Amino acid sequence: MENLDLMVLTHLLGWRSQGQKALLATVVRTWGSSPRPVGSIMALCETGAVVGSVSGGCIEDDLIYRYKNAASSADPSAPDHKTHNIPSKSPERVTYGVSADEAHRFGLPCGGTLELVLEFNPGVAELKSLVDMLTDGQMVHRRTDMTTGQVSLARVHQPEPLTDDGITLANSFGPEYRMLLIGAGQLTEYLATMALFCGFAVTVCDPREEYRSSWQVAGVTLSSGMPDDVVKDFHVDRRTCVIALTHDPKLDDLALLEALKSDALYVGAIGSRRNDEARRARMIEHFDQTEESLMALRGPIGIFIGSKTPPEIAVSVMAEVLALKNAVSLPRDMQVGPAKEQLEPGSGSAAVCFSPNSGQ
Repeated sequence: MENLDLMVLTHLLGWRSQGQKALLATVVRTWGSSPRPVGSIMALCETGAVVGSVSGGCIEDDLIYRYKNAASSADPSAPDHKTHNIPSKSPERVTYGVSADEAHRFGLPCGGTLELVLEFNPGVAELKSLVDMLTDGQMVHRRTDMTTGQVSLARVHQPEPLTDDGITLANSFGPEYRMLLIGAGQLTEYLATMALFCGFAVTVCDPREEYRSSWQVAGVTLSSGMPDDVVKDFHVDRRTCVIALTHDPKLDDLALLEALKSDALYVGAIGSRRNDEARRARMIEHFDQTEESLMALRGPIGIFIGSKTPPEIAVSVMAEVLALKNAVSLPRDMQVGPAKEQLEPGSGSAAVCFSPNSGQ
């Protein structure tokens, strides 16, 4: 699956290039609980087609009702009849969930309120430039003048938080997150599948023909190169995860060492606590690493959910990756190593309650 924002913007560009009216909705402010975070976008075509999301679905339905072209053909004798074609005008704000009744009507969590900015009929030239820059892997800062609707684009090196001062709306759009998986085994298939539907571009590297020949997940780039060489050529950045899954030091260790030289979002390797300790000892003894230089290496990877099967382990690892991506700090008792330490005899774990399927 491609970058979710890029998918929305590409569809919007397609509609506008065909001469269809459309709007771009951006979540700019939330109060209380909210189904979607600030910065989330969706696009609505005059036909009623929608891509992206700003809520659990009810707000999208309301926007379709308000702006779908077919609404103008409603019974003109009806008391609430209005023509709701998508207009050509400056951006406007709309707030949902101010009252308890509205929150219930629009499916917002208790106390939830969100504010949207609606941009009507964005320009084709600007949309094309934005889509081209994102497709080329650039990070883009987009600024919209709330009075005129005029948009400016600037290339940036780091994402900036959405800002809205009432005069200008500014939001960052970046290239897709990437995941490089070392090893083409069964666990990799489950993790690659989850990463794809979470919007990551996935590359799997395995020089072993017997593993590559049985690969079955579509939408993944498959590489036969040596893992450390692939990491070197991958241009690993802050939106990249490198995860070693072979259990073979000859394949995993050098790739991990190359990834640790980068600004990678996530670098980790599968294995038990004993295997993780042995890996770190090897790297210190044979590759001049130190405890400090290995601080960014994650292991045992995943969060503690008592996982034992490949799909459960994949869920655990993907959850940890997403937490890091979303800047969520995981409690210590959700990390695999500390959680299992608390379960060991004599650790005082009786005060800690884990689910019956513990055993990860």
